[in-house]
Amino acid sequence: QAHIVESGGGLVQPGGSLRLACAASGFTISTYGMNWHRQGPGKERELVASITAAGDSTTYLDAVEGRFTISRDNAKNTVYLQMNGLKHEDTGVYYCSVRLGIPSQRYWGQGTQVTVSS
Repeated sequence: QAHIVESGGGLVQPGGSLRLACAASGFTISTYGMNWHRQGPGKERELVASITAAGDSTTYLDAVEGRFTISRDNAKNTVYLQMNGLKHEDTGVYYCSVRLGIPSQRYWGQGTQVTVSS
């Protein structure tokens, strides 16, 4: 059974940085593309960043391009989201996800809260 646990959220001032971690168990992340999503207050959940199984390609939401970096440590079976230059509008719950299995199913973590406030 796939299991995902996010960590690293918190309260940070505008312009600050946080690094989120997504620890996976029950599957090997090097076999699957991994994703970070977020849901801001009163907003729909949106895809923030993705990384391929090989780790050779990443994609980002336009609003975070150049500020956020997704990466993976296969030895630790963990995916990271480095967030720099945080803005108020980055506030929300951040979720990690993976789609796997037959039939394919998306698995989510419980999320980690990020609050950007002065």
